[in-house]
Amino acid sequence: MKTYFKDLFLGAKSLLVGMTVTIKAFFSPVVTVQYPREKNYITPNYRGHIILSVNEKTGDLKCIACGTCQRSCPSNCIEIKSEKKEGAKKKILTGFYLDFTKCSLCGICVESCPTNGIEYSNEYNLAGFSREEFQYDLLKEIKESSC
Repeated sequence: MKTYFKDLFLGAKSLLVGMTVTIKAFFSPVVTVQYPREKNYITPNYRGHIILSVNEKTGDLKCIACGTCQRSCPSNCIEIKSEKKEGAKKKILTGFYLDFTKCSLCGICVESCPTNGIEYSNEYNLAGFSREEFQYDLLKEIKESSC
C-alpha cells in the first residue's frame, strides 16, 4: 500500500514538471521562421555556389579568364571559355559554367583566384527536380541581372 501512494505521488510530480515545461514553451517567443512567407537571415560567412564578381566602380567583371579556378578545382565542376581577339592584349571571358552537382563547396576556386573574380553567393534555397537546374551559366546570369 505504501508503494502505491509513493508511485502515485511520483507520477503526479512528473506530470506537473512536464506540464510546467510545456506551459513555459507555450508562452516563450517563437524561434522558427515561417519559411515560404519569411526569409531566413543569412550570415555573411555563408558559402553558397560561386558567382562572378563585378567591379562596383566600372561595372566590369573582375575575372580575367586566367583559368586558375578551373585548374585548382578538385571536383572539375568549373568550365571557362575565353577567346583572345586579334590585336588585343587580354583574353575575353565568353563562358563561365558551374556544375553545382559536382561541387563540394571546398572554396579552393575562390581562394586561388588572383583578382577576386569569383565569390560565394548568399543563395540558400537550392532545390530542384533535375540535374540541369544545377548547371549554371554564371556569365549569362551576370548579363541578365545587369539589364
